[in-house]
Amino acid sequence: MHLLTFRTHDAGHADGTGHAGTPRLGARLDGDRVADLTALATAAGAQLPPDLLGLIRAGEPALATARELLAGDPPTRPLTEVALCAPLRPGKIVGVGLNYVEHVAESHRTLDTDRELPDRPVLFDKPSTAVTGPGGPILHNADLTKQLDWECELAVVIGAPAFRVAEADALRYVFGYSIVNDISARDQRRSGQWFFSKGQDSYAPFGPVVVTADEIPDPQRLDLSLKVNGELRQDSNTRHMLFGVARLIADISSGVTLEPGDVIATGSPSGVGAGMVPPQFLQPGDVVEATVERIGTLANPVIDAR
Repeated sequence: MHLLTFRTHDAGHADGTGHAGTPRLGARLDGDRVADLTALATAAGAQLPPDLLGLIRAGEPALATARELLAGDPPTRPLTEVALCAPLRPGKIVGVGLNYVEHVAESHRTLDTDRELPDRPVLFDKPSTAVTGPGGPILHNADLTKQLDWECELAVVIGAPAFRVAEADALRYVFGYSIVNDISARDQRRSGQWFFSKGQDSYAPFGPVVVTADEIPDPQRLDLSLKVNGELRQDSNTRHMLFGVARLIADISSGVTLEPGDVIATGSPSGVGAGMVPPQFLQPGDVVEATVERIGTLANPVIDAR
């Protein structure tokens, strides 16, 4: 299933957003149609959590109910008639740095990171307040950064509590996969600490959907790419990760409990703005599109936030 969170369009809505009501749980069908799982559950008298985080926490019985509701030919509406939100608000976003060989090389050349490949995953955190959804603005505050950069990453959504998980068992703890654009203010690294560089509001575009793990049995065989204003900047495959998804879950859970709805942003391939000659960074008016095979495209505009 391709699960999502959406609002309906309503130009006359009182809050002035053009989007009506509270976010609703839905599913993407046939690429460009949306089924309202909340409405389907109500009509069928079925018990279903009202949001994606609740669905994840409810486990396999809730997933089975969702599958039953989507079986056959449920009513849908065009994707163009709804506004997608971030699929959920994660409890934790665990970022992974320097997880592709070529990105390690370009980071050493342009960002003064170590030349050697890391022997363990390089981890950092992004707060949940950094999350923005599909179409949500990436905030460019020139008073804080002149080097706003992009990073297309496969996102892993955790489905069950994971602590001291063996690598061989790790994928059993995955609910599904999505996309995170790990926005980074390169000039806000502070004595090697990345929190402010990576964690400002809007620095974690997330979505457009969460694809359940049964539809992506091997997360290490996915093409991923990124465009800025239609120009290709990143183009790689998750098979080039230094540490695959299972290894990341095992490493993180060796000391930190991963909970349902937590997200791991698995690292960026090469092709970031800091690595270009000369370096190129995001500016207000740009549009960034991050794409991962079998998941979709996450598009966000950059706006002036001063």
